Order: sequence, then structure tokens, then C-alpha cells
Amino acid sequence: MSSSFTVQCSLLPSCGLHHHDQTPSTKAANFAQIPSWVSLKFTAPSINTRQIESGQVENVHLVSLSKQGKLKEAREFLKQMNEAGVSVSPQSYKCLFEKCGLMGSLSDGKLVHDWLQKTIKSPPEFLENDALQMYCDCGSLSDAQKMFDEMLHKNLVSWVIIISAYAQKGILKRAILMFSHMLESGIRPNSSIFTSLLKSLTEHSLLELGKQIHSYVIRTGMNSNVSIDTSIANMYVKCGWLEGAKLVFDRMADKNAVVWTGLMVGYTEDEKLEEVLELFAEMVRKIVEVDDFVFSIILKACAGLEDLIMGKQIHGYSVKLGLDSEVSVGTPLVDFYVKCANFESACRAFERIHEPNDVSWSAIISGYCQSGKFEECVKIFQSLICKGVTLNSFVYTSIFQACSAIADVNLGTQVHADAIKRGLVALLHGASAMITMYSKCGRLDYAYRAFESIGKPDTVAWTSIISGYAYHGNASEALRLFHRMQDSGVRPNSVTFIAVLTACSHSGLVTEGKQYLDSMSCVYDVEPTIDHYDCMIDVYSRAGLLQEALELIKSMPFEPDAMSWKSLLGGCWIHRNLELGKFAAENLLQLDPEDTASYIIMFNLYASSGKWEEAAVFRRMMAERDLRKEIGCSWITVKGEKHRFIVGDQHHPQIEQIYSKLKELNISFREAEYSLLTEEDVLNGFPERKEQLLEHSERLAIAFGLISTPSNVPIVVFKNIRACKDCHEFAKHVSVVTGRAIVVRDSSRFHNFELGECSCRDYW
Repeated sequence: MSSSFTVQCSLLPSCGLHHHDQTPSTKAANFAQIPSWVSLKFTAPSINTRQIESGQVENVHLVSLSKQGKLKEAREFLKQMNEAGVSVSPQSYKCLFEKCGLMGSLSDGKLVHDWLQKTIKSPPEFLENDALQMYCDCGSLSDAQKMFDEMLHKNLVSWVIIISAYAQKGILKRAILMFSHMLESGIRPNSSIFTSLLKSLTEHSLLELGKQIHSYVIRTGMNSNVSIDTSIANMYVKCGWLEGAKLVFDRMADKNAVVWTGLMVGYTEDEKLEEVLELFAEMVRKIVEVDDFVFSIILKACAGLEDLIMGKQIHGYSVKLGLDSEVSVGTPLVDFYVKCANFESACRAFERIHEPNDVSWSAIISGYCQSGKFEECVKIFQSLICKGVTLNSFVYTSIFQACSAIADVNLGTQVHADAIKRGLVALLHGASAMITMYSKCGRLDYAYRAFESIGKPDTVAWTSIISGYAYHGNASEALRLFHRMQDSGVRPNSVTFIAVLTACSHSGLVTEGKQYLDSMSCVYDVEPTIDHYDCMIDVYSRAGLLQEALELIKSMPFEPDAMSWKSLLGGCWIHRNLELGKFAAENLLQLDPEDTASYIIMFNLYASSGKWEEAAVFRRMMAERDLRKEIGCSWITVKGEKHRFIVGDQHHPQIEQIYSKLKELNISFREAEYSLLTEEDVLNGFPERKEQLLEHSERLAIAFGLISTPSNVPIVVFKNIRACKDCHEFAKHVSVVTGRAIVVRDSSRFHNFELGECSCRDYW
């Protein structure tokens, strides 16, 4: 365009200024002041260069304005051309129609069309088709249909435009009707019409219509056309008939990359992942060009199969093709390794990506969360925020999960505020993660407010808030929300019933728990799993109905797992049933010989019965096998800073004041309890019980909270393992002596202590 514009400009008169004309009073021309729409033509009557080649310069300028999207200026310039008697060229009309359609400017398009009809009595067919396409592109099918009906000469292109427009809008009845009219008019359809019709068939209910079109294609002998065959195969995929798609695929002599990819997508969506791998292998054997989209599909299949070996081979192939550093391939690689729990490889794949996008960051941050690297996850997030990197809602979901794990409500509220600022909090998956975060951080009030802010909570959101109340021991509210969920028309899922049964377990609601388990399949169409039966075993065991728990283990339609026996063993300890405890422990240790809780419970059961020799066996077994869980740790956040304590901690800068406070609060424990063990005792090498009790991590955290926070603020402590009975009693005692509210979240649930009472009612 620039070269032709230069040639056209050479036809302009010289404006009468020559190098030898040097008049002192003449100012230099200021072309910047000339509006862009001003005509470049010279209208002096003495000039007649065939009207400047029949208005070529004006039409060049008009085309330039339209291509720049300056439709207002083009409209004004069009009027000036009319006033000057300069005709508009077909090419100018074509450009104007195209730009109006592209910009969706129906009013400008109509004006140009009206001008065309006024100035040209019988416009060429291609211009009428351009106007028709403009109406379709602007979404005005009524204007398009009106113009189509008024067209005296309709060619194949005209029919393709109007039929395709209806098909793309999903107005299939009208599209098929127009297709029938076209056949009646004697015009033979081309591949474009078929591909447009077939692309619009995207639901199973339209499969029969797709088959009819396929049949017509075969009858007309066009089934050897690659583009039509590809559209037919993809139509069958979208309509859910993979067998038909594979049949068309197998009969194609020439297969393009699109048909390969379409079938792979269909198999992926239908979770036939082995077939996806077979197709990919065949693509490679037949040397079909593989693009980034194919890699994203095949890596998704490998992730679904957790096939690390195959995924690594595909990774190598992407490296060979030089695609692994592209964000469209590198991101699926990161996601694949994360889902296969190979975090180191995920990090290496991420580092190879040239320009990570929000999806890339979401994948790697999710990997940090799944690997338990919550602190690193938060640091990356904070760094991205500082750098102004664009993030998506999935990143915030992962960060809410990280805040839940590290129980950092201050960070959680900041992330919540940032999500609101970016308009990402409204997405339901993020809102559900936020509800969980607040409830796990001990702020059930915030969790409930976040839940109520959702317009139409889905199953996940309902489950999140029900779970929150269940783990806080508020069974009545959890069950009230469950009934409210049903009243709102939202169906519970498998996880919802885990939350409901947990609420029953933590509150001793045996009858209700059994009713919910029995009604799952018949009332709610949710098949119970081993996890649901384990919850019910826990309900029976906590309530002291140990024989009922054992009977359920024997009669349930699943082989009992470690959790089944662990729940029964826990009940045996609560209710001091040594004989049944031995039976449960034997089965548990067969399934999970490294579970430290079973050794501790059996030691305590024997010790509480005065059978010290038998108790010593379990203590010796743990020592010999070097069985140790993660170090018991409690933490409390004060003024935005997290303070961590381990059993027997001596490293905190205020440790002297902490122990001094503990001695003030020392209470008497029964001598019979001195010999019982907790997980922290085991981790600390079995010291003397009296000394150990004073040094348990949650006591240190509570004492620090007492000396570091205002008296009207609850002390909120988090612990990574289950709180022992003595420390539970200690917290009750402190709440009486100090009048302070204390909240402790251990690995099992929340305990809210006030005036000597706990929300668990000593039932945990």
C-alpha cells in the first residue's frame, strides 16, 4: 500500500511553489494542521488530469481510512467525494464493508450499503456478497436475510454466507431450510457449506442431523474431500459418537493434523486415555506434524494415567522439536509432572519456559502446595504481586490452600483483599478455598460471611462451610446447613457426606450418622465408599459402641483399610477396652506397621491396666524400629509474626518468661496418668513424664500468647499432631484461671476453650 500511495501522490500538482519562488511574506506550509479527512484532490478548473485518474487518490485515502478503522472520518470523506463528483471504487466499498463487519459497526455498514445502492444501479455480485457478509458479521441476521431476499442474482458465495451465518449462530433449523432452498434452486453445495453446518453440531441431540448430512455428502460423492471428512469426524466427536468418528478417521486416505487432534481430544474427554497414547504413537510413526496443542493433549492423558515413563518420553520428544521452552508446551509439562508428584522435574520444566504466563505460574504454585512447600508457595506469590505479574483465579485458590495449611489468617485476609481488587474472588472454586482457609484458621465467622457472599453456592461451596462447622465441633449448625443445602436444590456429593458424618462423629450423633450412611445411595444417589464406612466406624467407636463398630468392619462391602482399624483402636483407648484394642492393633499393624499412633495407644492401654511388661514391648518396638513422625510443633501468630515451638523448646528469645508463666499455671495431675505416653513423648526420646508435660509445644504457645496478647483477644494456637489429654485439661484450666478464650487446632479438629469448658465436650 505504501508504494502505491507514493505513486499516486506523484500525480499531485506541485502546489505552485518552486525553489526559485522566494516571496518573503510566504509562510512554510504546515501540513500537520490539515485534518486526515481532507480531500487530496485539486479542484482548480484549469487542472484536468482525467479527474486525477478517476479519483484514484481519493479512493486510496478512503481505503487507508477504512483500514485504520477511522470509520467516522471515512464517512465524512465519502460525503466530500460525493460533493466533488468523485466515484467510489469497488475496492473502496469492499474495504469499507470488511472493516464495518470486523468492527461490528452496523450503522456505518448500513450507510455504506445505502450509498452503494444509490450510486450503482446494478452492483457487481461480489460487492453484494460483501455487504451481505457485513450484515452477518455485525450480527444482524434480519438485515442479512432482507438483503438476501432482495438480491436478484444469488451465487454460491451468497448461499454460503447466509447459511454459514445461521449455522454459526446455532439457528440450525433456518440454516437447514436455507440449505434446502439452495438445492431447490439448482446450486450445488461446496465444502464450505458442509463444514459450516457440521461445525455447528456440538451436542448429542444433534447427532442424527449430523448423520443425515454425512449421508448426503456420501451421495453427492464429496466424501473424499479432506476438509469435509475432517469436519464430519470432529462433528461425531463433539456429538459424543467416538465410534463413528474413528470409522471416518480410519477411512480417510489423507489425514491432516486437525483430524488427528480432534479424535485425541474426544478420547481425552471420554477418559479413554490409552487410546490417546496409541493415536499419538501412530502420529509419530506416520511423521504427522505435531504442534503444541497435540503436546498439551498427550501430556494431559499421561497425567491422567500417571504414566511418568511415557510422559518423560514425550517431554524428550518436545525437546527434540525445540518446543519445550514454548509456554504452550512447557506449561502442560509442568502440570504433568505436578500431577505425577515429580516436583523436581516440574521445577526444571518451568525454568525452561521463556515467558511463563498466568497458567504456568498457577501450575508451579499448585506444585509447591501439593509438595507441602507452603512457605515457598507464599514467597513466590508475594514476589509475583510485587512484580505486577498477571495472575488467575487458580493461583489464588492455591494460595488460600497454603494459608489453610500454615494457618496464617493475616496473610489469608490480605490475599482475599487482593483477589477482590482483581475481581477474581467471585469464581466459585476460589471462594470455596477461601471458606476452607478461614475455617481452618479458626475464623469460622469469616468463613460463614465468605459463604454468604456467594450468590449461588455450588456443591463445593456448601461442602466447604459444612466441613468447617463439622471440624469446629458444631454438629447442629453443620447439619442445619446440610438441610439448607438440599432445600436450595443443590445435590450433595461424596465429600459432603464425609463432612456430615464427621460432624456426627465429633458430637456423638450415632443414630443420625447411621441414617445418613444408609440414605446415601437410595435417597441421594451417592454410592458410599470405604471412607464413609470408616467415618461410621469412628462414630460408633467414639460413642463406645465398639461391638457395633467391629460388626460394621466385618459386614461392610469393602475390605477394611488402616483407617478402619485405627478408628476402632482409638475407641478402644477412649473406653479402655484392652482385648478388642489388641485385635484392632494386630490388624492395623499388618496394614501399616509404621503407624506410631497404634504403638502409643497399645502402650497406654497396657499401662493403664497395669501390664507394664506388655507395655514395654511396644515401647521397645518403636525404639528398635526408630519410628518417628514429624516433629510435634505448635505455633501462634502475634502482631503478624509467627512464633513456633517444639516440645522442650529452649530457643525462643522469651523462653524464660514463657516457662515462668507455665510454672504459675502448673496444675496437679493424677499419678496414674504420669506413665501414659503421647506422640510428643515418643518424639522427645521418652523423658520423665512430669518434666515432659510442662514442655509440650502447645503449652509453650499458650503461655507465650498469655504474655504477648491483650487480655480481650482469644489465644489461637495451631498444632500439627493430636493434642494429648493432659494438655487438653491444661487449656481448660488456663481458661478458668485467666478468663481468656483459647482456641487450639490440632490434627483432628478445633477445640474452643472458655471458662473451663471445651467445645468438644471432651469428646474427641
